[in-house]
Amino acid sequence: MLRSVNWAARGLGYVWLGIYGLILARSHAPAATTVQVSCYSVAGAAIAAWAVVDRRPAGARARPFAYSVILGVICVATGVASAAGGGGTLLVIYAAVAAMMAGSDVDGLAALAVTVAGILAIDVTGLVYGSPVALLLGFPGVVLGGLITGRNRADYRVQADQAAMLLAQQKQLQAEQRRAEVLDERARIAREIHDVLAHSLGALGIQIQAARAVLSDHGNLEQAGDLLATAQQMAAEGLVETRRAIHALRTDTRPLDEELARVSDTYAQRYHVAVSFDSGGDPAPLPPEATVALLRTAQEALVNAAKHATGQRVAVRLDYGDADIQLTVSNDLPTGAADAVPGGLGTVNGGYGLTGMRERLRLLDGTLEAGRRDDQWIVTAQLPRAGSGNMAS
Repeated sequence: MLRSVNWAARGLGYVWLGIYGLILARSHAPAATTVQVSCYSVAGAAIAAWAVVDRRPAGARARPFAYSVILGVICVATGVASAAGGGGTLLVIYAAVAAMMAGSDVDGLAALAVTVAGILAIDVTGLVYGSPVALLLGFPGVVLGGLITGRNRADYRVQADQAAMLLAQQKQLQAEQRRAEVLDERARIAREIHDVLAHSLGALGIQIQAARAVLSDHGNLEQAGDLLATAQQMAAEGLVETRRAIHALRTDTRPLDEELARVSDTYAQRYHVAVSFDSGGDPAPLPPEATVALLRTAQEALVNAAKHATGQRVAVRLDYGDADIQLTVSNDLPTGAADAVPGGLGTVNGGYGLTGMRERLRLLDGTLEAGRRDDQWIVTAQLPRAGSGNMAS
């Protein structure tokens, strides 16, 4: 639409300049009038060819030589007509326009050639017809100004194209970033749900196994019913814990020492064993990722203790050091049951277990160690305070 409007304006302007220069204010020299009419006609044919090429921008880029020739013909023809005197002097406007379009749409050497040809046509014709010095100096300046305007226009076009390209790249990067964030969030949710379910279902499996043992070995229906009731309560708590875990991914969690104290009390009530929780050092707020990672590590260690050291005392300790935060979960080993202690870091149900905890801590620049020491099985997790602080920021 805009291109059509531009060409309508150019066509009307060309017709008006012809009527004014060749009819209303024509030169009194017959020879000059003949030259102006001839040049006007040649320029009109070249402008028509220019319009055809301009309607096909790809064609102009594919045939730069032909495009330069068309603009050169317009510049020379209108330059000659403008220097012949009379009202035709206004045709210098089209000479400047041709130089401007050459500076904008073709390479620098071709644009310079079009401009120089137009300037020479003006000066040579002006000298032939005895044009004033003002015309001989001023009209070439007008054409040269058209060239400079065209080069500036070309520079602006390049800058606009570069800006558009950068904007497109930025949008693509933002889209990729949003996609990466979505995938990362999905991975975090999947990992969190897995860890919570592994803990809850592992504990639930232990409880059901105990109920089966009571039924098959002792036939004690009352005790088995109590164990199954506890298992039902554990299943409900697992659902609550899953909701809390997902909620913790988006909001701040409670302080780690409070979470560990709650988990320790729950374990003691559930398995009727002595569980102690202590903390040392100056407590410091931790990012949700660090809090959840250490909390899940403690829960996994407690589930393994219930499976492999049933009824044995468990100690949970959290130490806030100057350089790191350390979580230690230790449980006594039953006499003669050393071979039953897991030698690796697998979970009780064959899942990722403490191996998953180790990978989670490694993402936070932390470490995890698990192994036997004397008559205890000890799990130790460490997170650097510096890394926690970076995550918080």
